[in-house]
Amino acid sequence: MSLSDSPRVFSKKEVARHCTKDSCWVLLGTRVYDVTGFLRMHPGGEALILRRAGNDISPELEGPPHRHSENARRWMEQYYIGEQDKDCDADETQVKPTARKRRKSKERTEDEEPSPLSKCSQVNLDTDLVDWRKPLAWQVGHLGEKYDTWVHQPVDRPIRLFGNYFLEASTKTSWYMVPVVWIPLVIYLSWYSYTTLGQETTRLFANTDYSILVHKYSFPFIFLMGMIMWTFLEYCIHRFVFHMRPPAHNYYLITIHFLLHGQHHKSPYDGSRLVFPPGLASVAIGGLYLLLTKIFPETLGVSLFVGGLFGYVVYDMIHYYLHYGSPKRNSYLYSLKAYHVKHHFEHQRAGFGITTTLWDRPFNTLIPEQTF
Repeated sequence: MSLSDSPRVFSKKEVARHCTKDSCWVLLGTRVYDVTGFLRMHPGGEALILRRAGNDISPELEGPPHRHSENARRWMEQYYIGEQDKDCDADETQVKPTARKRRKSKERTEDEEPSPLSKCSQVNLDTDLVDWRKPLAWQVGHLGEKYDTWVHQPVDRPIRLFGNYFLEASTKTSWYMVPVVWIPLVIYLSWYSYTTLGQETTRLFANTDYSILVHKYSFPFIFLMGMIMWTFLEYCIHRFVFHMRPPAHNYYLITIHFLLHGQHHKSPYDGSRLVFPPGLASVAIGGLYLLLTKIFPETLGVSLFVGGLFGYVVYDMIHYYLHYGSPKRNSYLYSLKAYHVKHHFEHQRAGFGITTTLWDRPFNTLIPEQTF
């Protein structure tokens, strides 16, 4: 619904009927919101919303257990569909005549020129800092000092980065491509490392006179060390690269930041950009492989690398699930989902761990605990 349209008016009975997973409406005062598409995204689980379907959720937004952030409230406005008429008990939805005329005119226009930007209409295409009808990659660099605030005000709508079809397609990846591409490599390198260590020719030298034989039975431990190494790299990359603050005057650094991670914070539920495209990831993965095999004896380096590679696959799968999954309440993944959502909506300068909060603790970037 366009911001310029008069609101639709719904009866109490009409609002009350929408109380299922297939159609879930809630109220903020008399304002009606269709939150059906948000059920799976909600960090507290869809059951918390379904129990309140058709009712006013204003007390829940204010808390306890916690007061929702301004970004959460702004996000909610994307699902606004109209007003409830408390004095009307009829089943029929009322629409002001002027709004009906505008909507019919709009429908005719949309029929003639279907737009891919109609998923969410609460971004005002005329007043937003960027033109959503054009690719965003080359626009954001001009935002300057306004970029940091703009990019951390999330929206639920698709983002187009590039005008070129093939360039745009290269930035999108289905979640299952990550295990399809990397798990066979993990299996092969694990077998290679284990069998090569079994030849008992790999030694770790402390100095020229003393060395330690790296036995094949130590491979699981080395593999685990590689996974732990990845969690540290995950934290550092997320904190120091993805959340760098590009200088307001530097068009190119702002653009790079947006392409690397800013676009994910602007549209956190764009399912095609929640995992890294294998082609781009291979550059960093190849660099890690070369580094480890230079620092350590080759087979030891490969053993560490394959553990780190598996850790990366787990990271990408967990990250996708935290955005689109519905973990059971009080489970580990449930706490991770709540933690990560708070990072997106309220604590963008903290909570850099994705698969674990391990490294947020010693580096003092842990998000305060709150109950959902």
